[in-house]
Amino acid sequence: MEKQKEKISIVLVDDHQLFREGVKRILEMEEDFCVVGEGSDGSEAVELVEKHTPQVLLMDINMPNVNGVVASEEVVTVSPKTRVIILSIHDDEGYVYRTLRSGASGYLLKEMGTSELVEAVRVVARGGAYIHPKVTGKLIDEFRRLSEQEESMEQTAAYETAVTVDPHIIESLTRRELEVLQLMAEGKSNRAIGEYLFISEKTVKNHVSSILQKLNVQDRTQAVVISIKNGWVRL
Repeated sequence: MEKQKEKISIVLVDDHQLFREGVKRILEMEEDFCVVGEGSDGSEAVELVEKHTPQVLLMDINMPNVNGVVASEEVVTVSPKTRVIILSIHDDEGYVYRTLRSGASGYLLKEMGTSELVEAVRVVARGGAYIHPKVTGKLIDEFRRLSEQEESMEQTAAYETAVTVDPHIIESLTRRELEVLQLMAEGKSNRAIGEYLFISEKTVKNHVSSILQKLNVQDRTQAVVISIKNGWVRL
């Protein structure tokens, strides 16, 4: 008698019930998939993973209470064998970096097709990684940009030599300005910073201007270089 193929166990977490139910129907149409738990926020995701130890956690990035990024970090700790796929409406590469750093193995846009979703779950369950093709293109562009930055290291070194500040000046920055400075160091645009902190892009620009003024520098690059040099930001 042929041994029955083991199903891929999945926990599905999204705060939009209709979307979650639609994804669940798609998953359960596959004979080798089994949705073992559902939730609506990051804290539930962690609890469900601890309870079921699924092979795959399919989870929204923007949820109340605990978001998908924070939940991913906890999940990879409590259940290292569980692979995380993030669902998102954002195609900004900054979101992808955050999720990958949190331990996720996949990043899907909610505009994806059914076949993409099914393929992603299978690939990630087998130990691979899957990033939505639309986002992959942006990541490649970003890597190219970073490569160009590496080629101009001499210019960066010149900044480090030319720009000096009182190390205590960081105390003049507000808590929000410190948050913005950290995100600037991570390479995020004003728009991405605004979305991350849930503030308008105009407010971000005001914070950046204030930071440059307080640090007495001319541009974002100088601000970031100074911050890294003095250990004011984490990389």
